[in-house]
This record gives sequence, structure tokens and C-alpha cells, in this order.
Amino acid sequence: MLAEPVVEARHVSKSFGNVRVLDDVNFEIRRGEMVGLIGASGSGKSTLIRAIAGLTPIDHASEGNEIRLFARPIQQRGRVARSANALRARVGVVFQQFNLVPRLSVLTNVCLGLLGQLPLLRATLGRFTKRDKQRAMRALARVGIAEHALKRGCDLSGGQQQRAAIARTLTQGAEFIVADEPIASLDPASARRVMDILADLNRNDRITVLVSLHQVEYALRYCARTIALKAGRIVYDGPSGALTAELLTALYGAESEELFVALNPPVAQPLHDAVRPDGLVLPFDAARRTGERRHQAHA
Repeated sequence: MLAEPVVEARHVSKSFGNVRVLDDVNFEIRRGEMVGLIGASGSGKSTLIRAIAGLTPIDHASEGNEIRLFARPIQQRGRVARSANALRARVGVVFQQFNLVPRLSVLTNVCLGLLGQLPLLRATLGRFTKRDKQRAMRALARVGIAEHALKRGCDLSGGQQQRAAIARTLTQGAEFIVADEPIASLDPASARRVMDILADLNRNDRITVLVSLHQVEYALRYCARTIALKAGRIVYDGPSGALTAELLTALYGAESEELFVALNPPVAQPLHDAVRPDGLVLPFDAARRTGERRHQAHA
């Protein structure tokens, strides 16, 4: 029996002036899925993420164009529904730029995930109870940065800030996480850590995840299903393992080293180091670059 849909997009379009950014987008994501959203810059990924979260209104059109979350409309015919706030409380949004308040402690930043659930006065004053802080600390421990709870948000590394942003969605109690290029500005080790956390939440907590990715190899490694956008239209929706070099070339222009690595990952496990015949140990990223150069030499 199929799980119920968490997201249903029906005939979704979005224009900014005369530029059509999303063009008749249709798909469903069911509870428990982890789906990668790929496409070149300007393909409409961020706009689609924001539309699903009810942050960007879709175009008004004929009857039937809507976005539904948990079987309830969050947008219909260009209007954000009255039920949007209640639905947003069940959706955690993770942005590329972390969206932490720099001067506040990490613990307080994570507690901000509770604002939509607190009485108005407490929410306005930002007063959190001992129970609220314990909940936030559990979330920080889950993403591996509990020891940084009392630091200011601006004192964390980029990868740690992104993990704090994910902890905020856990404190919120999100059932669905939408992440807009969450690893775009991170180094490879931090990017893998963030993706490992999202995959763990999906696998062990059954949190549904939609993650927008520019790096194709991460979609292949972490997401069973991938949706590909080009010029605002869905051009692929299916198993990540069935993506072809031809399709990726059509999406991103010319084949590149990135596409080769995406479709031909190293034989070794991704987080393991490689050992050369002379016994020298190469870290994973150096080993990958060595393999890429070897491929080019034989191409």
C-alpha cells in the first residue's frame, strides 16, 4: 500500500514579470521519501522550494492549479491558503545561507523553531522554558554540535551553522524538510556530514525530505528518486540510478568532470581514504581527483 502524499503539486507555474520561472509543474512526494531536486542555475529549483513552503505565491490560473501539503491546500490559484500557518508548522525549511541570528546563542537559535507553537507573548519576548531548551539540546546532540550550544551563531563554521539550522527543524517537530541548496557553500567534508544527517533523519525518523542540489553526485548517493528541472519544467522524475550522461549533459550544458564523477563514483566507499601501490594514503578527495585525471588521460 502506497504511503500518503506529503506534497502534491498540480499545474504549478510562476512568473516574475514576463519571465516564466516555473511552467506547469506536476509531481507528488509521498511520506518517507528522500527526493533530490537538480537542475542548472536558473532552472527554478529555489522558486519551487519556496512555493512548496508557501513563501512564494504561484501564478493565478484556471481551476486546478495548487500545491497541497498533507492533503490540505497551502496554495490555490495564486493565493496562499488560510491554513498555511498550520501547515508550515509541520514543514522545516533549510536555506543555503543558514538563516541563524548571528548575535544569539546557538541554543536560542534552535529554540526559535518553537515560535509557531508558543503563546503570542512568550513568542514575542523569546522566552523559552527549561523544557524548550532541553528539547533544543536533544536536537543539537542529534546533529552532533551540542557542545557548541552556548556559542553565538556567527562563531560556528558554515557546516556547523547548517547543522544548527537542521536542529531547529527538529525542535520544531517538522514532518517534512525542504532544503534549498543546503550544501552549496560548504566544503566536501561538511557537505557529506549535512547530507548524512538528512539521510539519517529520513531513514530512522521517517521524515520526508526534498533537497535541492547543484552537485549531481549527492543526489545519486543519497536520494533514491530525483526530479530534474530545466527552464522551469520537469524533464525527469524517476530513480536516481537511471540518470544518464545524456540527460545530465542536456541539463547542465556540456559534460564535465563533475558529471563523470557523478555517474562513475570511486569504487572505494565514499568516506574511506585510498591507498596507492607505494603505500601512501590519499584522503578521499585527493584520491577522487587522481582518478579523474587518470580518466582524462585515457579518454
